[in-house]
Amino acid sequence: MTSIVTGAFGYIGKYVAHHLLAQGERVATVTTHPGKPSPFGDSIQAFYYDFDQPDLLTEHLRGADTLYNTYWVRFEHYGASFNQAVRNTATLFECSRRAGIQKIVHISVTHASTSSDLPYYAGKGMQEQALIDCGVPYSIVRPTLVFGDEDILVNNIAWLMRRFPLFPIFGDGQYRVQPIFVEDLAAIAVESASRQGSEGIDAIGPENYTFEDFVRLIARTIKPREILFHIPPTMGVILSQLIGLALGDIILTHDELLGLMTNLLTSTQASNGNTRFSEWLLDHRESIGAAYSSEWRRHFK
Repeated sequence: MTSIVTGAFGYIGKYVAHHLLAQGERVATVTTHPGKPSPFGDSIQAFYYDFDQPDLLTEHLRGADTLYNTYWVRFEHYGASFNQAVRNTATLFECSRRAGIQKIVHISVTHASTSSDLPYYAGKGMQEQALIDCGVPYSIVRPTLVFGDEDILVNNIAWLMRRFPLFPIFGDGQYRVQPIFVEDLAAIAVESASRQGSEGIDAIGPENYTFEDFVRLIARTIKPREILFHIPPTMGVILSQLIGLALGDIILTHDELLGLMTNLLTSTQASNGNTRFSEWLLDHRESIGAAYSSEWRRHFK
């Protein structure tokens, strides 16, 4: 089998590609940065997305049986918009159909919905609909909060704690998260490709926290004397923007905060991830937050 993984030099895509290579599959990638240093050496051939040249993109995909799609934008910036990402995704899926792809595994997010008031979640819902409409058998995998070595959110919470004596909790902190390990997510995605027909499944870790307990766990593990305090959500967004300006990055978006505070990073399905965040955090207590992870440098620079 030959698989195509979008964004295999990025975060989730890299772990999906690692999992496939470990199973002896041949893997290629389509990516925004085909010239970026590859974590796989010469094991993976890289092509540019070429959304504006569908015939060329179709040729990049031809010969593969499965497409694993991680393509999306976390926020709108410098011409990267949710609407454009939806159009690009629809092009990718149509080119996959023309290329003879037999199964598309699409990484979405829990509670994606075209009717969502949050543009991020609405756009994710539109991606899912484009996949359903393209006619290729699919598996839609919807993770909750993804954590791992290259994670941005958890790492940067720890980074801020290491450098400041105070850390804010937005609102009452009683909204919930069910963190899923990135390697578990990759295994769930790859396993889903082998099943017949189409399906939608959530990817959920085995632990369920209130956000306040989640933050307190990080603080206890890496900096027990950190002072946690509650602030209004609006003030939290403003504070994040100010710190982001100082760092040349976007730390937290309005959609991300509202999604978090309305429990969109949770699921009612049974957990299917095996890695406990509390144990992973303890194992990585020396490295987590040691360096800042910049979304800007990762995707736009």
